[in-house]
Amino acid sequence: MQFLSDNAASVHPAVWEAMRAADNPDAPYDGDAISASLDEKMSTLFGRECAVLWVATGTAANCLALATMVQPHGGVVCHEEAHIEVDEGGAPGFYLHGAKLLLAQGEGAKLTPEGIRAVIDPIRDDVHQVQPHAISITQASEYGRSYRPAEVQAIAALAKERGLGFHMDGARFGNAVAFLDCSAGEAAGPVDALSFGFVKNGGMTAEAIVFFDDEAADIARYRRKRAGHLQSKGRYLAAQIHAMLDGDVWLANARHANAAAAEIAGACGERLMHPVEANELFVRCTEAEREALRGQGFGFYDWGADAARFVTAWNTREEDARALAGAIASL
Repeated sequence: MQFLSDNAASVHPAVWEAMRAADNPDAPYDGDAISASLDEKMSTLFGRECAVLWVATGTAANCLALATMVQPHGGVVCHEEAHIEVDEGGAPGFYLHGAKLLLAQGEGAKLTPEGIRAVIDPIRDDVHQVQPHAISITQASEYGRSYRPAEVQAIAALAKERGLGFHMDGARFGNAVAFLDCSAGEAAGPVDALSFGFVKNGGMTAEAIVFFDDEAADIARYRRKRAGHLQSKGRYLAAQIHAMLDGDVWLANARHANAAAAEIAGACGERLMHPVEANELFVRCTEAEREALRGQGFGFYDWGADAARFVTAWNTREEDARALAGAIASL
């Protein structure tokens, strides 16, 4: 009964079918008909014009998006526990040619305008200090907290006021939309670029960078090639994204994962470290309690000395979620 990560989940059957259907000769790279139709499909979903580039990993999606906004001498304001800071192995510095991450604080790994100002206001406007060029937030955050539309709008207003790019890491964007029960456009707000995650939500090897600026998308196309992410048979990546969008599979999958997380959360009580607003749970439990859970067949990650992280997925079985809830309740 695995709750290690939604990355460990199997591939949704619709994705396999779409890849098989794409197994016909077509133009290479992103010149195929499936890739070409992504822009229109995403524009409909978000309610505004956008340009879509596929890549194979969330790390590449985040970094290529930010590389269109940030010069090597600039910086990206992000939370001190953001994925781009903690879990991407220095990739932002590599893709952004040395640009700096400017770390802010915020409850639940979420940024606020006040937290961002605390970082950027003390920076002198001269060549001796790294100047902020962009803001990056994670929807849902590293602790599974979802930004409400008004919160995104407030950060967007600050970004516009200061002339900063605005990026959203949406590795679990579907889970945030499902929790917020709003449209994709409302959950994304007026960001300049969104890394729309599919792999964690039932995809295989495809993530989407959604640009709401054609000029930035054109820059990213060159950077994607230079970074080694322009796959020669890109139609297979595009097909995965289409399969997830068709019939709102992405949203149904996210709702299932969120429901499983909510089932488990109901048994955790005061053990919960953060409200459950997506498909991640951070639960206080001792080493002995964690070993007891593993002895019952549950897989998960330790989260420091006295906590565990459990992640549900699109294919988490209801009986497994109930079993984990019961096991935690009985600790």
